[in-house]
Formats: sequence, structure tokens, C-alpha cells
Amino acid sequence: MGNQMDKLSHLSYAEVPTVDPNGVDTEDGPRIGVSYIFSNDDDELEDGCAVDGTLRDPNQEEKQYDPRDEVECAVYNRDECIYEKSAKCASLEVYSPENLLNKCKAGDLVEFVATGQYPHWAVYVGDFQVVHLHRTEVKNSFLTDASQGRRCRIVNDFYKFKALNADMVVQNAMEQVGLKDRELSWRNSECFAAWCMFGKREFKMGGEIRIGKQPYRLKILVSDKHSHVLEFQSLEDMIMEKRRNDHLGRAAVLQELATHFNSVGVIKSSEPSAD
Repeated sequence: MGNQMDKLSHLSYAEVPTVDPNGVDTEDGPRIGVSYIFSNDDDELEDGCAVDGTLRDPNQEEKQYDPRDEVECAVYNRDECIYEKSAKCASLEVYSPENLLNKCKAGDLVEFVATGQYPHWAVYVGDFQVVHLHRTEVKNSFLTDASQGRRCRIVNDFYKFKALNADMVVQNAMEQVGLKDRELSWRNSECFAAWCMFGKREFKMGGEIRIGKQPYRLKILVSDKHSHVLEFQSLEDMIMEKRRNDHLGRAAVLQELATHFNSVGVIKSSEPSAD
């Protein structure tokens, strides 16, 4: 199949069984299973384009980052937590690119965020520069240029895998600079940056065989007591869905879930009861 992937739209929640996000999560309930086998991540937007692909009005201000729209979540591989983004476990504070440079050290992972956009990940390699997968090429850029006006933060602790030493992380990143198109092994900037830090093949396209049980669970934290779970056959697929949620924002994700469960309730109520 190669590295060129055809576009496949996201699987509708209404097409598969799931659990009610208003109830306490249980381990034995049905969950959504989502696969992105042929899907691309819309991480990299063309310059001058809005998130929906239309041209931006040059007189319109850029969307700002709103911390209330963060989608807090945790990811499990079977029973092991391998990723967590929540205010309880890590700082979600963001900084201007100029201020973040005072905090960065070589080998750090940096996430650029803005409301209504896919998060963009990069590896800080020192000398005010990052290496990142931008559109369809791995590039070496100044951190301030890579930010494109977005806020940013260090995200070394989001994934729970054992990290390589900083020199190896930088080496992994620098050795990929210049790769493009069919040479790429990563579907988005997050997979690339995480691979540089952890060296796990699961972050690469086709790094896992999508057969059998779905070992990955994405738990979306709806409230302090309630959550919603989706299941995936690969880490790559899980990252695609997690990033889609980040792009939509918390309010839109909760609305999407509510709409789905309302439609499921209508379908169930219209089914004839057994005699």
C-alpha cells in the first residue's frame, strides 16, 4: 500500500455501540471501536486557510487558546495507563513562544495549541530551533516560526513510556530532516515527535497489525465522576481520534456525544418490544 493514504471520513458515533457518558464508566459495557486505516490527519493547514480549509480573512484576528476547551483524557493499553492529559496530573499551562524558549532544553517535546486547530508537536533541538513534521515534510525551524502565533507548552510527561536520553531524541529528530511525502513513516506531527522521544514503532504508520481485540482505550473525562470510552486496535488510530477531539474542543465533543446518545435513545424507543 505504501505510505500514501486515501482519505476516509471519521466513523460516525451513531454507527456503532457505545456507553452512556452520563453514567459511571464500567469495564464490561459496549464501547465505540474506531479505525483510521486509510485516514490522514488534517494537522497541517495551508498557510492562510482556516480549519475548515477555506481562506482566512486577512483582517480577522487569529483564534485564541481557551483552556476551558481542553479535552482531558487518558489512554490505556489494556490495564496500563500510557498517556494522560488532565489538570490533575500535569500542568496544562501554555506560554508564548518567546517565554517557552526560557524553559526548553534539547530533547523536550513541544506542543503548539490554539482553539479550533489541531495541536502541532515538535522536538526542541537547541539553539532556539525545533524539528517537526510540517504538512508532508520533516523540517528544522525556529521555535517562534513553527508556532505560527500559537501558544505552546512542554509535554514530555503526557506519554508514560520510558524516554530515550536527550541526545538520542535530538539525533532521532535531526536524522529525519528533509524526509517528505512517500518517505515519511508518521501520519502527523504528534506521532513523529513522540517516536523521536520514545523510539516505539507503534507511533509509525502500520507499526501494529489491526487484527483481533482492540487493546487501546481512550477515556474522555466528561466530569469528575463520569467518562466515555472508545476502543482502538492501534496506538496510531487512538492518536488520530484524540487529535480530532482536540481540534473540535471540549464543548463540541460533549455535544457530539449527547447528540449520539439522543439518537440512540430514539432508535431504541421506536423498536418493537418482545412479547
